[in-house]
Amino acid sequence: MDNSLDCKASMATVCVGIDTGGTFTDLVAVELGRKQYHYHKVPTTTADPARGILDGIAELLEQNGLRRGDVASLVLGTTLATNAVLEGKWAPTGLITTAGFRDVLELARQRRPHYFNLDIPKPMPPAARDCRIEVGGRIANDGSEVAPLAEDDVRRAVEVLRAKRVEAVAVCFLHAYANPAHEERARALLKELWPEVYLCTSGDVLAEFREFERFATATVNASLMPIMDRNLERFERGVAELGIRHTPRVMQSNGGAVSPGAVRKLPVNTFFSGPAGGVIGAVGLGGQLELPNLITFDMGGTSTDVCLIRDGEAAKKSERQMGGFPVRTRTLDIHTIGAGGGSIAWVDAGGLLKVGPQSAGAHPGPAAYGRGGTRATVTDANVVLGRLNPKTLLGGRMTMYPEKGRVAIDELAGKLGVNGVKAAAGVVEIINVNMMGAVRVISVEQGEDPRDFTLVAFGGAGPLHAADVARNMGMSKVLVPPRPGLLSAIGLLHADVRGDFSLTRLVRAEAANLGLLNAGFGELKRRGAAWLKGEGEARADYGWFADLRYFGQNSELILELASDRFTSAALTKLAEAFHRRHKAFYGYDMRAQPVEIVNLRLVVTAKRRAPPRERARLRRGAAKQAFLEKRKVWFPETGFVAAPVYDRDRLPADCRIAGPAIIEQMDATTVVPPNARVRNDILGYLHMELAATAQERSAA
Repeated sequence: MDNSLDCKASMATVCVGIDTGGTFTDLVAVELGRKQYHYHKVPTTTADPARGILDGIAELLEQNGLRRGDVASLVLGTTLATNAVLEGKWAPTGLITTAGFRDVLELARQRRPHYFNLDIPKPMPPAARDCRIEVGGRIANDGSEVAPLAEDDVRRAVEVLRAKRVEAVAVCFLHAYANPAHEERARALLKELWPEVYLCTSGDVLAEFREFERFATATVNASLMPIMDRNLERFERGVAELGIRHTPRVMQSNGGAVSPGAVRKLPVNTFFSGPAGGVIGAVGLGGQLELPNLITFDMGGTSTDVCLIRDGEAAKKSERQMGGFPVRTRTLDIHTIGAGGGSIAWVDAGGLLKVGPQSAGAHPGPAAYGRGGTRATVTDANVVLGRLNPKTLLGGRMTMYPEKGRVAIDELAGKLGVNGVKAAAGVVEIINVNMMGAVRVISVEQGEDPRDFTLVAFGGAGPLHAADVARNMGMSKVLVPPRPGLLSAIGLLHADVRGDFSLTRLVRAEAANLGLLNAGFGELKRRGAAWLKGEGEARADYGWFADLRYFGQNSELILELASDRFTSAALTKLAEAFHRRHKAFYGYDMRAQPVEIVNLRLVVTAKRRAPPRERARLRRGAAKQAFLEKRKVWFPETGFVAAPVYDRDRLPADCRIAGPAIIEQMDATTVVPPNARVRNDILGYLHMELAATAQERSAA
């Protein structure tokens, strides 16, 4: 199969993006020559995600008369790895490690997630203790060999792990970041003795110091390799059977798309694969609309993902907690909480109403979906309050059962001792507060004022709750893209091919260490070139970075470098830049303290041609042209009020709508509260301006 991703602008060229969520799978296809977009949305088949994706692709192409042979690129965003870790459904995994270090995964950092709760259970490592085998041999922190690798111990470890029927093995030796020779020899032995096992070394996954984080990242990666391999194999085979000649690519957490082969080796790089598509899509629309400062608000059926974009750049992180373990891999700084349309409302032992993080998912789903769900969810609350269409969703393809939603809410209300409307309103208010907390984490807690940003609402449920969340955060602007429920899928079409590489060089920023530092650059360049060749790319941009800290500190700041070679002058300039960055971040610097370089980093990016803009809406007129009906809708400040309902696909360009109102479309519903105004621009974006309520003005 052809591994090319680039979409050449011909009439017959089609690019496809697919975002698989916990409840729905979103698909978008664009005909490049005609600049014509086609959209589709199907329920996620949680038992076999690949099957649902393939069925969705076939339906999308067939419904729009697109030939399968014309598909030139296909990019998938998936939460498969995330769900496997969060649900503890990883493959049976073994760990081969240095003698005396089998318990590093459980000793961890001696930090509790909640300081005042002594009863929180510790996370279970992917490799059980009896599957963590110690072997002789030792590398020092400077890379020198203290004791040779005990190869017979490795052979015995293979026998033990084979008998325990593990599917994957991680090889993690002490100080392998400084010298990977022992890990590489152990890998050679395992391949010889046990060729069918899934295998990775810590040097393959994370060539950085800090043993616990390196061991945890490598072990989690190994535990996901069988799962991702099996699912990607079914997906790739199915794509080929559909008649699509080009090899699909998979979105990574860093915002770049890579081949399935790269994902098979490093599945940890896909933890935020789906949400990353939405962030990349938001960056693209921000550039298009000249809105550089955005907060993304992606609310789906199971979770809500938020990310801050300043000056057109999405925030990034180098470590995320997954299933209680630190996974060190370069990702977009996406904060996720268990809050979605399918989040279940429940009453705790003290009689207090709670919402989530448990979700009804796609099956059985909310009660109002009529698929067997009986517990009240956020979707059911929105149906009872008139915010969601009580008849159909997905453009009429999905029948709603409002009476079943009401029964579920009434049952919840009975436990609370209130009426159904008050219970539904409480569910909506609590989920909004939960999502405000997520926005606060990526803005206020990072020193950013959310009032300086526009909230971009997308995901199937994002526009339904965006106005409430924004107003309660003091934000006055909400932007709803033309296809909010499909923005993550659209964003996948914008993804470049990207790889991140790093290695530790724990030395002071002094001229005496120039040789070590420049040798590190050379090693990174070799890794990047080999990876690029494996991705079938000939040309790429190379970006160089370094992690720096003051000597004695335990955390670093990342600075971009001007080139891939250090000189004495460049080191002096870098140290000065670090002093300035440290003062900007922390309010002080320590110029008398030596500056230490911790890690060197390389970002390899092969640029893709951006897909065309969707054709502008040239028809102008008044909003009444899109009027559907009036429906009783509940708002906190008014109670139930007869609100006009509009069909978004029929809204003329440049029309204006005053709240309260509801705007419906195939993939999402936008709630316009009282004291808000909406403008539909020429490209079909909804620009919502929020005015403070009388109560809020009084409080101010």
